[in-house]
Amino acid sequence: MRPFFKTWLTICLLMPLAAHATNREQRLPNVNGFTPKVHSTPSTAKSVKQTVNRPTQLSTVHGKSSTHLVAANTKQSSNVLSRAVNVLGTPYRWGGSSPSKGFDCSGLVKYAFNDVAAVDLPRTSNAMAAGHGQKVERKDLKPGDLLFFKLKSRQVNHVAIYLGNDRFIHAPRRGKAVSIDTLKKPFWDKNYVIAKRVLPKEQNSNLRVVQR
Repeated sequence: MRPFFKTWLTICLLMPLAAHATNREQRLPNVNGFTPKVHSTPSTAKSVKQTVNRPTQLSTVHGKSSTHLVAANTKQSSNVLSRAVNVLGTPYRWGGSSPSKGFDCSGLVKYAFNDVAAVDLPRTSNAMAAGHGQKVERKDLKPGDLLFFKLKSRQVNHVAIYLGNDRFIHAPRRGKAVSIDTLKKPFWDKNYVIAKRVLPKEQNSNLRVVQR
């Protein structure tokens, strides 16, 4: 895959992630270049309901506003997806976990989350599904969530990273390469088991009004 196409695809996939800080619904583009509209939103300070007739301000945590903490979480999601998208086309290799040696499904996930200090994932897809992260309903999926599948097995044996708009990136199997696929395909829809959110929860619960 040409470097220019990888760069273009990365930009198209990651631009809509900024919308997470506003808790508004967003969609990632498809690989054919669809780019969603970015809606402007009022400032956080204006969205806080005024309950008294006194001056108000946003509280801070360690000198930074809660808005900055939410942005940090969004940045983590962007970094994870960027690392995964940048290795599109890398050949599948069982036990592989690097661009130079190739990837298997869990190796790709470990590589994508490598720079997220708060996330320490096990090496296998089954272990990731069993004891890590928070279960997420399919209708509530967000970019960066992990998708787990059972492929000709009684237990989870495949994992992918959700991109948005029912799409995910994964290392499929021997003879294939890291690629983007969709949950709308009957095969993946049939074998889908569970989704987990392993990225740290957004810290917007600290946003509150302080009276003076």
